[in-house]
Amino acid sequence: MNKKKSTLIIRLALLIGTIVSLTYVPWLLVKAWILPLPNTVQEQLDEGIGHGLDGMLVYVDEGGKAPVLYAAGWHDRENKIPANPKALFKIASISKLYTAVSVAKLVNNKSLSLDKSLADYFPELATRIENADKITLRMMVQHRSGIPNYTNTPNFWSNPTQSYQEALDLILDLPANFEPNSDYEYSNTNYLLISKLIEKTTGKEKFEYIQEAILNPLNLQNTFGSIDDVDIDRLMGAYHLNVEENIKTTNYGSMIATTEDVGIFLRALNDGSLFKEGGKEIYSSIYEYEHGGWIPGYQSHAKYYKDIDTVVVQFNNTTDSELYYWNLTEIIFSRIAKIVAESK
Repeated sequence: MNKKKSTLIIRLALLIGTIVSLTYVPWLLVKAWILPLPNTVQEQLDEGIGHGLDGMLVYVDEGGKAPVLYAAGWHDRENKIPANPKALFKIASISKLYTAVSVAKLVNNKSLSLDKSLADYFPELATRIENADKITLRMMVQHRSGIPNYTNTPNFWSNPTQSYQEALDLILDLPANFEPNSDYEYSNTNYLLISKLIEKTTGKEKFEYIQEAILNPLNLQNTFGSIDDVDIDRLMGAYHLNVEENIKTTNYGSMIATTEDVGIFLRALNDGSLFKEGGKEIYSSIYEYEHGGWIPGYQSHAKYYKDIDTVVVQFNNTTDSELYYWNLTEIIFSRIAKIVAESK
């Protein structure tokens, strides 16, 4: 084969490869990213609905201004009930912020120690969770324990557990994913155990402690510990790709709140007003100040932007197993922050 013919074949192969790869480009995500930035937050929400999301709620708290609530799309798709900016929503892993605050408060009053081990706190698990004698409370809070994630076990989301013990049983006696503190891996099992530890330490249900230590001082009356504690009509509908029905009544064990309650909490967390002296320093040493949440039918993002002194909380009620919609809502979330920043 001569050099000219070889070069032609290589170019043809590269062209075919490019065409094939372009077939798999998530063009809607590209479009969502490169579209001109709307002038208002409401326009950005409406654009998100145009991208295929069923419903969106957003809370924006700019320092020095009254907070603003936004909504777009459907609260209930089947019955054509419009999205309600004051609707309740399953906040999923955003609740880890509340749990980490609880730990910081209990460490601050000497009820817990970050350096005690899992085996110290749960002697009965010393031989059931690998490295229990080396895993500290600090490592569990920071997802550096190596304990396997129970929500990654087969078929978990189609058949969710309904109790602490059922969830814990899914990972008992499994090998560790890595040596304690040698790596990072997000694991809901860490927070399952921390929640039980808060209950053992305080003698109260975890949400009862959160209510006393966090919610009541902030006068947050629209945050709940369980789907069993809410008026189901106030709960925003939940939709998962290729599932026709509204799945909002499926119980994944999530806390429930409005965007406003999460936003008020997030500002208090970031400005330190949630803590007594020394508490904010403890919290800063163990966990983050922003979070997202995902369970089928519900995605959420919450962040304080220090440079513009603004809290943004975003909820949307459309999910898929490949996290395509997660990536889409992250793009929308970042664009909302840009809209607010440019408006200043």
